[in-house]
Amino acid sequence: MRILLVAALAFSPLLAKDNEPAKRLAEASAVFSEIMATPDKGIPQDLLGNAHCIVIVPNLKTGAFLVGGKYGKGYLSCRNKNGPGWSAPGTVRIEGGSVGFQIGGSTTDLIMLVMSERGADKLLESKFTLGGEGSVAAGPVGRTATAQTDVQMHAEILSWSRSQGLFAGLALEGATLRQDLDDNKTLYGKALENRQIVTTRVRAPKAAMRLLGLLNKYSPREQKSATPSTTQ
Repeated sequence: MRILLVAALAFSPLLAKDNEPAKRLAEASAVFSEIMATPDKGIPQDLLGNAHCIVIVPNLKTGAFLVGGKYGKGYLSCRNKNGPGWSAPGTVRIEGGSVGFQIGGSTTDLIMLVMSERGADKLLESKFTLGGEGSVAAGPVGRTATAQTDVQMHAEILSWSRSQGLFAGLALEGATLRQDLDDNKTLYGKALENRQIVTTRVRAPKAAMRLLGLLNKYSPREQKSATPSTTQ
């Protein structure tokens, strides 16, 4: 009995680590569901209907003491080009920093919509710099996108953040997005790259079903009339 107990205690950290990507998928689903349930204060559904890809990072951590930093993990999904719906999710890490006199820390839920095919292609590289390889603008909040500025209309990526119950547009220049091969391996059994997951119709894990169901519910098809004009 003692041997079994020791073995269980030794193995439990591995189980916890293996469950982290699935747990984070549940958190991402909850964040998206809560935001879309309040359309007057959330992401305009016409923008979501025209997005090529979406990135959801729950609990993005920001800390600062003279030098600031950001770190979080989340998921991306893109529209299936050869069929309806959204792709299986690939895992991402977001990292960024800033220098200046600043003290404090916070946790933020982050959502980004990729509004152009060029931006989607860049996003699927192993490393992507927001603002450096794709223009980023704070997204408008509300039921529709009629309040967009010209900058928002031409941005390849629109971003929103939710912190302490408040939801608003967020500019996130200079942060980097990287694929997380270790988390992909945990979810899919092999270290698949995000481009392969998104473009080859890899079967989504069970833990992703709720998130994909929500994406299909709130953006079942593209609405061409509202597509922002983006420089290719």
